[in-house]
Amino acid sequence: MSTDATHTQPPHDTKLSKKGRKALLAGAVGNTVEWVDWAIYTTFSSVFAVHFFPGDDPAAALLATLAVFAVGFIMRPIGAAVLGNYADRHGRKKGMALTIGLMAGASLLIAITPDYSMIGIAAPIVLVLARMLQGFSAGGEFGASSAFMVEAAAPKRRAFAGSWQQVSVGAGGLIAAGIGAVITSALDSDALDSWGWRLAFALGALLGLFGLWLRTNVAESESFEATKAAREGEVKQKRSYLTMFVKHPGAVARVFGITIAGTLLYYIWVSYLPTYAHVATGLPLNQALTANFISIGYFICMLPFVGILSDKIGRKPTMSAFAGGFLVLAFPLLNFLDNNFWVFLAVEIVGMTLLLGYSANCAVIMAEQFPPEVRATGIGLPYALAVAIFGGTAPYIITWMNDIGIGDKVWIYCAIAAAVGLAVYLTMPETKGKKIA
Repeated sequence: MSTDATHTQPPHDTKLSKKGRKALLAGAVGNTVEWVDWAIYTTFSSVFAVHFFPGDDPAAALLATLAVFAVGFIMRPIGAAVLGNYADRHGRKKGMALTIGLMAGASLLIAITPDYSMIGIAAPIVLVLARMLQGFSAGGEFGASSAFMVEAAAPKRRAFAGSWQQVSVGAGGLIAAGIGAVITSALDSDALDSWGWRLAFALGALLGLFGLWLRTNVAESESFEATKAAREGEVKQKRSYLTMFVKHPGAVARVFGITIAGTLLYYIWVSYLPTYAHVATGLPLNQALTANFISIGYFICMLPFVGILSDKIGRKPTMSAFAGGFLVLAFPLLNFLDNNFWVFLAVEIVGMTLLLGYSANCAVIMAEQFPPEVRATGIGLPYALAVAIFGGTAPYIITWMNDIGIGDKVWIYCAIAAAVGLAVYLTMPETKGKKIA
């Protein structure tokens, strides 16, 4: 087990400094842009599927496109190890600039790749490579940006600061859903099919340039600078992911366990539920995306408040409420879905409310497990492994279940994940007030 003993942080300084606020803004805004590019893929997956795979069977093309979505998740642990090590050795700032550049470049590549009808097998190959690059980038992004924002926080506001990591992820999804709602509403089906989806990927790439500028104009984390001696003495001898596994195995296991339920349910509700409702119930895609846009807006507005609540009452109660709620409500929520905008919006809002307990806490509780010299990798790698196994495969599994006629059993899949999460959250040590250096 790891030796991460909990030390009580002195009860002082609950306000972010000016430098801390700037760091929080740079981390959050840059992260938002990164996740716009990531979320656009699932937002338009049912539209562009036939452009990268043979179009005679739309259901098979969609399944193939979602399989590529899962391939991106397979790359996330590799990106977490490589880019997390880079951020632990060379700085959070340089790590975050690299991740956003890679993500934007991959989005541009998808936007300009010719159809399967024009270049044949090269089209799905390029799509796979682009999604692998996005997955590599996303794997490094979570650890570096989470470490950067939590390290910038005042001691008694770490959950509040960490919640902005997920505010920015949600904002990325919100912008992607907004782009989806506008494009699918403004364009007729022919225009959407021919070039509208490409416009969405191109916009994501352009936003990446803004995020890159922002991240190159912010100061490095003080915690990173303060542990320079330890970093140079230890991490140069061992890769930070090796140090993480050798010295902090208990923390690695906790981060993996914390992530299982959160990532699976998050990707179902935030990224894939509109497509699922469209395919399973016939709800028009533009209505599903509009409801998704509204619910994500509600979600990101509430996240900082749940972060403040976690700073007051602890990580365990708020995370346990999330998992317990889904365990009880998974069946009624998913069986309530219908070809009705207001019904779908209600299901989205209830699920988003429950997800607040996980999303407001995940960055801070993971950062509180590790010292600065391995923190970006310690957050990113076990998180990325869990996301690859449970989050990246969720849309494919649900689509497959619906395709073989057992879509009404998806709630069991969600409830099992929630039960696993509840067990982890109830047995983990409380880290509110832990000294993190």
